[in-house]
Amino acid sequence: MSMPTTIPLKHLKVLVVYSSYPQELIDRVQETFGSALIVDCNNINDSNREETIAYMKEVDGFITAPQVKIDQLSLLQHAPKLRAISTVSVGYDNVTVADLTARGIAFMHTPTVLTDTVADTTLALMLASARRICELDQWVRAGLWKAPVTPPQFGRDVHHKTVGILGFGRIGKAVAQRCSMGFNMNVLYVSRNHGKSAVSDTSGYNYKARCVELPELLATSDFVVLCLPGSAETRHFISTKELEAMKKSAIIVNIGRGSVIDEEALIKALENNTIAGAGLDVYEKEPLAQSSRLNTLPNVVIVPHIGSATHETRFGMANCALDNLINALQNDISQNCVNKLDLQKNK
Repeated sequence: MSMPTTIPLKHLKVLVVYSSYPQELIDRVQETFGSALIVDCNNINDSNREETIAYMKEVDGFITAPQVKIDQLSLLQHAPKLRAISTVSVGYDNVTVADLTARGIAFMHTPTVLTDTVADTTLALMLASARRICELDQWVRAGLWKAPVTPPQFGRDVHHKTVGILGFGRIGKAVAQRCSMGFNMNVLYVSRNHGKSAVSDTSGYNYKARCVELPELLATSDFVVLCLPGSAETRHFISTKELEAMKKSAIIVNIGRGSVIDEEALIKALENNTIAGAGLDVYEKEPLAQSSRLNTLPNVVIVPHIGSATHETRFGMANCALDNLINALQNDISQNCVNKLDLQKNK
């Protein structure tokens, strides 16, 4: 399969489905391409489906929010000219990449822009869970602070403890750097790609991290941090067996994908004090239902999938997604293309 010839960007049509796409970037889209439809929404629904589907018949490129279920909505059958899709995210469990490859469609993502911000969120969840920040905030607001705090209000130290990281990609390594260099923590990790005991990050710093098998990580870690992507292989990677293998004093933090943890098993472990606590940014079903028992548990910190949600990082991701789309439509998939190798094989 040969790559299409380069067509001037001003001759191309693009679709953007993303809520609150920055006006500066909307202006850039409209200046760069011949035609653009901006759908100010994070999904395709009854209010915009007819207009969107009609426009897709002529679309060459598509910038999308990660919530758009591309396969489920059968969007591809409405877009015969589509050459590139660019998601404003690092994860892509909303897409079957093989289907895009079969059509010769480049699939782009934003893997580097959000690394530090998500790592910061991870440390925030670790600290908030260990020091019971949210729980004690509510305790003070309820008027229960009548005297100096006593052991029932005490938390747990983070510094000099052991953190076990599942998934040692960019974000996992950024978390390791913060834990090792900022909190003098012992760092363990589980990874499909076993590395050396001393790991160097992209800033040139060295920190100690030891690759171990999962049973050792679970049994010895004070904090278990999940940085795993969502997939069939990682679904319920952590369930009852793994939670029971953890220390009773341990805290689990998930900033990867909600499907990685068996949520019902986690709730039972928290209710029964099988583990001490949890810090969660992602869930099996999002938004988290108000009826979820997680909402009633004092030993869990829950936030609404805010891992990368800062003004600076979300702008950076949206800008990167636009750069990715421009590059792909100019037949440059050298950076940030998920299916680059498969597309190159099919040339």
